[in-house]
Amino acid sequence: MTLAQPVLKVGVAGVGVMGRNHARVLAELRDVELTHILDADPVVAEGVAGLYTAAGVASVETFVEAGLDAVVVATPNRTHGDLAVALLERGVHVLVEKPIAATLEDARRIIDAAKANDRVLMVGQVERFNPAIETVRRAIAEEKVISIQITRVGPFPPRMGEVGVVIDLAVHDIDIIRHLTGSEIVEVQPQLARTRAEREDTALLQFRTESGVIAHITTNWVTPYKTRTLQVATEGKFVVADLITRQVTEYFGQQADGSYQTRALNSWPAEPLRKELEAFVHAIRTGETPAVTGEDGLKNLEVALRCLGE
Repeated sequence: MTLAQPVLKVGVAGVGVMGRNHARVLAELRDVELTHILDADPVVAEGVAGLYTAAGVASVETFVEAGLDAVVVATPNRTHGDLAVALLERGVHVLVEKPIAATLEDARRIIDAAKANDRVLMVGQVERFNPAIETVRRAIAEEKVISIQITRVGPFPPRMGEVGVVIDLAVHDIDIIRHLTGSEIVEVQPQLARTRAEREDTALLQFRTESGVIAHITTNWVTPYKTRTLQVATEGKFVVADLITRQVTEYFGQQADGSYQTRALNSWPAEPLRKELEAFVHAIRTGETPAVTGEDGLKNLEVALRCLGE
């Protein structure tokens, strides 16, 4: 007979696009109860909370003192530091949306607070949980990686204002490069442009990892359609993934005439955000190291800020 798990009382701080998705998925998880929604706009907080019979609050103090077991922080980046630290010091486990914080100082404060209070800190790098990424990772597991090319482009999102494409989009791909290579980025060569936005809306970023892999990220908000593609070249194969459709193709066995054999690789049908939140809950229940640590978030932010010359 399996003993029932104690129900985790969870909250979501910030219910913009991403926060609303977190609330939706959390409300569906087994042995998890979504009890509180925090948003600076009380009407928004109460409106989203009403969908899940949760309490909507606009006061950070009320939210922090609500007796929650775990919280997803999806507020603006500049608020991550103070809010996450306050929650961790109150004994609450925290998943903070990427980037971990707006500054390296705030990122370190969050990491230190998690350690001091023995709480789980996970960073929301949702692409880690994209089935296509896991399929690629398995395909290249025994291979020597030569290069990685990632394209993440699309139209300008009206919701943006405080950050440009490097922090909003490229942070996903910086994490993918580190995840797939198991190596830290040591060289950064950025080219940035600003055409329609207050901050950079086009970036061509080149990297070299400690293990010698060269990588390139193309990202922008000036393309009229959304594209998310990943290409990995190894000594023995070439793997291409569409991160939207999750189709993965492997090219291998180059022939004398230059042609290749190809095969489609299966990736399981799963919502990445659900897999991410399940991993967060698993880390809380087991005490295991979370899939994306605070240190991962710090390193991703560090590389992104280097790209911005900060």
